[in-house]
Amino acid sequence: MGNNKVVLIVVDALRFDTACTHMGFMHHLVERKIAARYKVCSEVPSLSRPLYETILTGTPPIVHGVTSNMTVRLSTQNSLFHLAKENGLSTAAAAYHWVSELYNRAPFVHMEDRLQLDTQLPIENGLFYFEDHYPDSHLFADAAWLMDQKEPDFLYIHPMNVDDDGHKFTADSAQYRNRVLAVDALLSIFIPKCLAQGYEVIVTADHGMTSDGNHGGTTAEDRHVPMFVISNHVKAGIKDEVVSQLQIAPLCCHLLNIEPSDEMVPLLLEGMHSLKGV
Repeated sequence: MGNNKVVLIVVDALRFDTACTHMGFMHHLVERKIAARYKVCSEVPSLSRPLYETILTGTPPIVHGVTSNMTVRLSTQNSLFHLAKENGLSTAAAAYHWVSELYNRAPFVHMEDRLQLDTQLPIENGLFYFEDHYPDSHLFADAAWLMDQKEPDFLYIHPMNVDDDGHKFTADSAQYRNRVLAVDALLSIFIPKCLAQGYEVIVTADHGMTSDGNHGGTTAEDRHVPMFVISNHVKAGIKDEVVSQLQIAPLCCHLLNIEPSDEMVPLLLEGMHSLKGV
């Protein structure tokens, strides 16, 4: 089996329950047996920078050492970007600048690092933003440009507006719920493009959001996030098990047809029995 192309979309602060009630397009894909839906339990602390690193390396904070949003340094782990490049695959990201700080250069230099194209860095082509209210619509347009112009094998996309509105208005607000509706509408335009261009797609989140307008704790509101998988290698439908966030990186490796790092846990997802040609 040849290498597959994968798009990993991490919607910052997307709670599981709100995703279930307010993502009509994503659940259309589930109902039509195109996507699988999992409930993921994030690592703790349920904070952004530690969980970006967890998602992209498959290691918990105590191992990767990024235990705080204030930990500003390059990753010391084998990330999905590193592994893809080692296997001759191309990489790209449209993401928050903390992702650049983890894998390309730290600290982020605002006047130099926003556009990083045709580099030899782990993220070969990166379009990075540094305002939390940078419109998700623009971010997906950035990602579409990367997909069309650079044709990466692994594309990471990280919209921030759900988190931004959650902090401003709390998860128990019309603004937060309407932002989730808006992201779903953007996905209804972007995901068909991904599928038409031969990509398999994962949509998940780093952490949730509480009714206090924050995250970082151990509650279900902090930790439970969705994961939608659109792949010929994963059986569609709703999965009942609660999945560790540490499963996302080895899943990406599996879909890219590359070996996971030694630090990653074994891939044990329900629905993986329907693999073809592996």
